[in-house]
Amino acid sequence: MKTLFGELADGTKVSSWSLENGGTRLKVLDYGGIVQSLEIPDRHGRYANVSLGFDTVEDYVAGSPYFGALIGRYGNRLAKGRFTLDGESHQLPVNDGENSLHGGTDGFDRRVWDVEPFTDGRDAGLRLRLTSADGEMGYPGTLAVRVTYTLTGDGDWRIDYEATTDKPTVVNLTSHVYWNLAGEGSGSVHDHELQIAASRYLPVDAGLIPTGESADVTGTPFDFREAKAVGRDLRVAHEQLLYCKGVDHNYVLDKGRTDRPEHVATLRDPASGRTLRITTTEPGLQFYSGNFLDGTLVGSGGRVYRQGDALCLETQHFPDSPNQPSFPSTVLRPGQTYRTTTVHTFGR
Repeated sequence: MKTLFGELADGTKVSSWSLENGGTRLKVLDYGGIVQSLEIPDRHGRYANVSLGFDTVEDYVAGSPYFGALIGRYGNRLAKGRFTLDGESHQLPVNDGENSLHGGTDGFDRRVWDVEPFTDGRDAGLRLRLTSADGEMGYPGTLAVRVTYTLTGDGDWRIDYEATTDKPTVVNLTSHVYWNLAGEGSGSVHDHELQIAASRYLPVDAGLIPTGESADVTGTPFDFREAKAVGRDLRVAHEQLLYCKGVDHNYVLDKGRTDRPEHVATLRDPASGRTLRITTTEPGLQFYSGNFLDGTLVGSGGRVYRQGDALCLETQHFPDSPNQPSFPSTVLRPGQTYRTTTVHTFGR
């Protein structure tokens, strides 16, 4: 179902699309491809919205830290907003200190996408399309993007990303949902239990750019190979936690890049029984522990969001890959198709 959500300053109308299938309820905006709400039941069948968001388009435009948004053309950080491809240097807008974050000042999270609903057997979903012009935000090549949100008959939320280009470029698309399985605005997620199938992570410098090293998680606060409470080690005196005021790091997934989605993470709220299981084709997972939520944002439930009130699990290629030759490549060339898939499975 499509409804009017609001309009932008230039008069562009923003629509909301509602889907329900397999016991999962999803609301998506064509502005930014934003997941405005995602409702799932607890062990007693009671529904709650488990993703952070806002009630108005004005709030998303004015101050959203990427709540629920589609991220592109390059998810995560690029050092100094620069990269060189085939000997040509490209300068992007910087919007995170001296670095470029999540596609720059006018990334895909601030674009209005073309949306088409569909049904396919037991599945229902939305196809979102966007064309990013050659030179937009400093990126080379006209990029044609299609992202498909599917609610399966079993209630899984699947995201399929596709992109093609007419010039060599770099691409790293992801989704930036902020999860709180107890329900948005309900308080801290530090009691949630998290497991990540990764033996290594990427340390960062003071600007949160990967140093190029891949570090063993053994004996560090970053070891989530066995499920543990999210907040258990967040206050350990570790330099990497001090840089980020918590965790904001890419995990090098043990499975690597795969053709089919494989399990990489499980999140569980013991109080409600809600669980989230993530499978993906991607080689990396950015775990962000909600460190920069500062109590200045009022969410869709009318409550203030504070530090640690949600976390993000962003499936992706690695941050700053165009400047890090040892990282998996994010280069896309004419004739190639960028394809990745991530599946969110909910339980109780």
